[in-house]
Amino acid sequence: MEPQKNNLKIVAEKKNARMLLPNMLTLIGVCIGLTSIRFALSGEFHLAIIAIIIAALIDGLDGRIARLIKGTSKVGKELDSLTDMISFGVAPAFIMYFWKLNTLGRFGWLLCLIYVICVALRLARFNISSNQEPSWKDNFFEGVPSPAGGILVLTPLIISLTGFNYIELNFDIITAIFFIATSFLLISKFPSYSFKKIVIQRKATIFLLFSIILFFGLLLIYTFEVIAISSIIYLLILPISFFHYRKMKKIHENEKIQDEEDLEDEL
Repeated sequence: MEPQKNNLKIVAEKKNARMLLPNMLTLIGVCIGLTSIRFALSGEFHLAIIAIIIAALIDGLDGRIARLIKGTSKVGKELDSLTDMISFGVAPAFIMYFWKLNTLGRFGWLLCLIYVICVALRLARFNISSNQEPSWKDNFFEGVPSPAGGILVLTPLIISLTGFNYIELNFDIITAIFFIATSFLLISKFPSYSFKKIVIQRKATIFLLFSIILFFGLLLIYTFEVIAISSIIYLLILPISFFHYRKMKKIHENEKIQDEEDLEDEL
């Protein structure tokens, strides 16, 4: 008599098990993003900022982990977009409204609405463009990504938490400028570095590891100062990415023309 096979399975397929970890990280990220709104409601803006930063770190990890363990899925992709909408669209808008934009009346609420809509449009466009064939353009985002946008609109609040008082700043005006500029960058076709396909030479690995450890060490000690400086550096890198994109585009267009001419000569 053959032993009866046990058909009871906790996980039906191996791929489902691989999908579980990145999707769990994504859901943890959205919980942390929503919690930042609670911190802002109670006036704990420093904790709200930290929650958004943690959500951004998780957002950067879940996709890479999914690709590493081959656990990508359509559900995970849509879940990631919904998470980004909450953590880097709705949450930063509410945080800044509770902090400063509520003093601007209806105009402050209008800025929040515009920003959230721009995040939604940015994510919708990203989902469509991500289905295209791989090319050199994968090194660039079309517009600023939503996690970067969420941190950029929080920059005035972050600067205020650093205790920077060397120059008198009008945060009402600065906050409005950051909201308008970031909203434009989100829906524009401005090329920004994606940092997804950076090739690090083996001899430079030790310096990269040291830089990462140094960065996170400084982040733990001088949290808001490091975040504020990082945001400013990111803004300064944007023009570099624009000119780099134009250079790469011109090179590939010239190569395409040359290939067409060579093909005509062969015919």
